[in-house]
Amino acid sequence: MSLHDQHVLMLVLLLLGLFAGLACGFPVAFVLGGVALLVAGLGMALGNFDASFLEAFPNRMFGVMTNETLVAVPLFVFMGVMLERSRIAESLLEAVASLFGRKRGGLVVAVLLVGALLAASTGIVGATVVAMGLISLPTMLRNGYCPRLASGAICASGTLGQVIPPSIVLVLLGDQLGNAYQQSQLRQGIFAPESVSVSDLFAGALLPGLGLVALYLAYVLWVAWRHPERAPALRDLRPRSAGELAKAILPALTLIGLVLGSILAGFATASEAAAVGAVGATAFAALYGRLGMKRLLEVGTQTVKVTAMVFAILLGAALFSLVFRGYGGDDLVHEALSGLPGGKWGAVVAVMVLMFVLGFVLDFIEIIFVVVPIVGPVLLALGVDPVWLGVMMAVNLQTSFLTPPFGFALFYLRGVAPPEVLTGDVYRGVAPFIGLQLLMLALVAAFPWLATGLPQWLYG
Repeated sequence: MSLHDQHVLMLVLLLLGLFAGLACGFPVAFVLGGVALLVAGLGMALGNFDASFLEAFPNRMFGVMTNETLVAVPLFVFMGVMLERSRIAESLLEAVASLFGRKRGGLVVAVLLVGALLAASTGIVGATVVAMGLISLPTMLRNGYCPRLASGAICASGTLGQVIPPSIVLVLLGDQLGNAYQQSQLRQGIFAPESVSVSDLFAGALLPGLGLVALYLAYVLWVAWRHPERAPALRDLRPRSAGELAKAILPALTLIGLVLGSILAGFATASEAAAVGAVGATAFAALYGRLGMKRLLEVGTQTVKVTAMVFAILLGAALFSLVFRGYGGDDLVHEALSGLPGGKWGAVVAVMVLMFVLGFVLDFIEIIFVVVPIVGPVLLALGVDPVWLGVMMAVNLQTSFLTPPFGFALFYLRGVAPPEVLTGDVYRGVAPFIGLQLLMLALVAAFPWLATGLPQWLYG
């Protein structure tokens, strides 16, 4: 057996070991790193793996821990958890529901609008889905809303935080695509490479994110018009005064202005804006009398848990990618994608299909850290625009929160939904919204200016 064939066999073993470990329920970070070390050790024993590839891992670890872009991750997590634990998100939902709930389908409209506001101020899926599942779902069921429509709208609105900036998905994608873009340029002999920043992706994702909100609203309004019995008007909502509405909506609008406005205007980096948002969310919680040492400890603990998970997966994925490259996997991927019919478009379609399918069984973090470093340099070397590619990936990854059986939004809602809402209702309820996400993906593919127009206008 030739050395090339041995490498292909070891790559197959590497991927099979990854999926076997995940199927057994082991922690993702340990599966990525453990399988990589086992296959690398086997290769060294057989003499077909160069151990010098593993010597780069300490440098990778140091690079991750000194990466200023990734500082935004714990800060955005802290901001979202603070808004959820201090019940500011709950007050926002109740206020917006009082405005629209008396109309047919109005409560679903309120859920989607609040999801968009929370997405633009926090970007945390779990907090949004849980908050709206606890507050709005019982009210909708009590007033005769279809369980499928109600649960689907809540799950879908929660996922808006992954494509509407600020978003952890965009932060992680910006970091990985920035590295991939520099690699692709260096391979082409460009030794003063350009870069793509998180701010570029934030600006690029804004129009597709708002377009997705518009598609969601159009769909639920159509359902309310065609099937009024599925989304009746509510009669038992207490009207709110202008002062109450302003008090509930002000925190979200202020955070949007501080965080997203400062990034798009070029006044702050993503990490700096995230710090401002974290301080702002804490200040609002204190101002509203909903901040104490116990709650602050809860928010800090949850932030540490989520951040540790993200960075552990990142380090495991870095080790996995080193072993993958050690067996020539990046060259094989380059040959495979470059040889597809349709040139770069065929390669983009293949990667999008792969990411969508992986979304059924993997979390977005694993897909970003494992798939993007492998396929990113190849696609960018073929001439794909990095901002457009990042937005396409973000919209695609958003579907992973809704696709059964492992969609995180489904788990979040299932955990707080009343017993009368069946798992089948949740799965069937999200299906139309998955279709709308894929429609937006097709629109961004057909009209690239949806992703590239705003960054070019803002940053040239």
